[in-house]
Order: sequence, then structure tokens, then C-alpha cells
Amino acid sequence: MEPQTITVRHAPESHCYELLDGGTAIGKTEYVPASGPADRERIFYHTEVNDAYAGKGLASVLAKHALDNTVAAGLTIIPVCPYIKSWIRRHPEYQQHASPIRPAHLAAVDHVYKP
Repeated sequence: MEPQTITVRHAPESHCYELLDGGTAIGKTEYVPASGPADRERIFYHTEVNDAYAGKGLASVLAKHALDNTVAAGLTIIPVCPYIKSWIRRHPEYQQHASPIRPAHLAAVDHVYKP
């Protein structure tokens, strides 16, 4: 499937960033808000893009938007999600905005994420 108009929007009520093709949701990255010192962390725990859009670099578009927005908000990125963790490794300019995963982060994710 060829993408039409790809956009990313923040859906704070759902604790995610949504990847849209036109008005259709085709992916998302989910997070747990604020768990750390002075509640200034965003724990990213799951990222997905519909199979029909695989291989087009759209997960990277989604990650960049979500992480840029997180940094702009003054929040620390906690990369529990394997994709987000890998993306940060490939984009070292984001490493200064990320913190290591602590047991409390995993407990917070376990509380909300049941695959």
C-alpha cells in the first residue's frame, strides 16, 4: 500500500503518538507518562506500524516525532521499547535525553501493558 499523507499526532489521553495515513491510524508508539524524579519521564514501551506499511521508514518518522516532542516538553526518554531503544542507538544526538531503564520503569509498564 502506497502512503497518502503521513502525519503523526500526539494523543495524550491514550498515552501514545499515532501514525496516520490521511485520517487512518496505521501505527503508534505507546508510553507511560511521568514516573521519575519530579515526574519528568516518558517511558516508551511499544511501537508498531501496520504490516501494509512496513519497509517504508514510517516507524522512524513516528519515533523521531515522538522523541522530538518528548524532548521539547523537557521530559526524559526511557526506552523500554526495543524499537525506540534501537532508534536512539542509531541517532546518538538523542542519547543525552534518555536514561537507563530502572526496575520502577518496568513495573510501571507491566502495570499498563498486557500483550
